[in-house]
Amino acid sequence: MRRKRLSLTITTMTSQTLARMVADPDNPLVLDILTGSSTSYSFFPDKPITQYPHAVGKNTLLIAGLQARNNARVIFSGSLDFFSDSFFNSAVQKAAPGSQRYSQTGNYELAVALSRWVFKEEGVLRVGPVSHHRVGETAPPNAYTVTDLVEYSIVIQQLSNGKWVPFDGDDIQLEFVRIDPFVRTFLKKKGGKYSVQFKLPDVYGVFQFKVDYNRLGYTHLYSSTQVSIGDSPFSASMSPARALQWPGVATSVLQVSVRPLQHTQYERFIPSAYPYYTSAFSMMLGLFIFSIVFLHMKEKEKSD
Repeated sequence: MRRKRLSLTITTMTSQTLARMVADPDNPLVLDILTGSSTSYSFFPDKPITQYPHAVGKNTLLIAGLQARNNARVIFSGSLDFFSDSFFNSAVQKAAPGSQRYSQTGNYELAVALSRWVFKEEGVLRVGPVSHHRVGETAPPNAYTVTDLVEYSIVIQQLSNGKWVPFDGDDIQLEFVRIDPFVRTFLKKKGGKYSVQFKLPDVYGVFQFKVDYNRLGYTHLYSSTQVSIGDSPFSASMSPARALQWPGVATSVLQVSVRPLQHTQYERFIPSAYPYYTSAFSMMLGLFIFSIVFLHMKEKEKSD
């Protein structure tokens, strides 16, 4: 049998598996767990092959898994004998000259791994503390402004052997979203948490810090922190911290409000506006000189 690794929860087995089952062709809607070898096929064993078999080669699916959107898990198997004591304790050897003989099949090892996965004892993720603040500070401010340099961090944990341990992954992304992502970057692991620093866009609106992690064999993990940048009508109605939970999904949703730039935070003089400043001051100076000349100018008296 050909074994496929389901995420990190089913490790590579040291012996061959033994099965007598009804196979199914490969299905893109399920997770392939155990497939046939390149010489396998599915047909009636007591009848001659008169037509093309239902499933052939590595596309012969023997055991499959399914995880729904609410993280409910199901295992499909075409054999009850696969999980029997006789198949667990039976010796196994490939039907090829000189192949290695194993004193025990790998059925028991695979069955235990499957049961741990389907009953959510493995491959389960959850969201820990989530924080965001300006770089150089430790607490979230009462309000953000555009172009602020912020730091976002999140703790992600994995259930392993009945204990929650830090999750190890290098493909977790953070999105800063307002309908469409304005920023998308990878989170880097620092200690027991994932964090990243980036600059907020110079755009007004309601944004979200969003982490949406969906990988094969793991439960769906979703974290969204909503912020508004600019003078938004939603700012006054947002609560400082309000968590929303989705059934069956590792979720963390918080809402905070943000104010726009204050007038004192703008630049006093904008370099690109220097030509306009020069034009305005030159007109003022010209008007001042013209006023002096006009007020003190005396017309010459006409001679008789």
